[in-house]
Amino acid sequence: MRRILVADDNADSRELLRLILESVCDEVLEASDGRQALQRIAESQPDLVLLDLEMPVLDGYQVLRELRQDPRFAHTPVVAVTAWAMQGNRERGLEAGFDGYLTKPVNIAELRRYVQQLLEP
Repeated sequence: MRRILVADDNADSRELLRLILESVCDEVLEASDGRQALQRIAESQPDLVLLDLEMPVLDGYQVLRELRQDPRFAHTPVVAVTAWAMQGNRERGLEAGFDGYLTKPVNIAELRRYVQQLLEP
């Protein structure tokens, strides 16, 4: 069973991602802030996490740091999904340890292809 967590403070963004991802995985979970994301990850142990970078409570970078410090999630793929599309943002995200960096608005075909690659055994 493949499970993905989508963490984004924007309900419309979460819904769009959920609708797209339901075609490539068994279950899509949602979180509306960084703390809730960490709780959902601990409870459900998803195979992939999609994180908005700018969320309340904890931002995507803070969530990533906490995940990488936990041996259970140190190797869980985490992809930044963000509106931050300025030059250097992608590189900064990858250097911080994200496994991928997608900008909004998300290209549906690219997202599906990318997620399928990350979920392959």
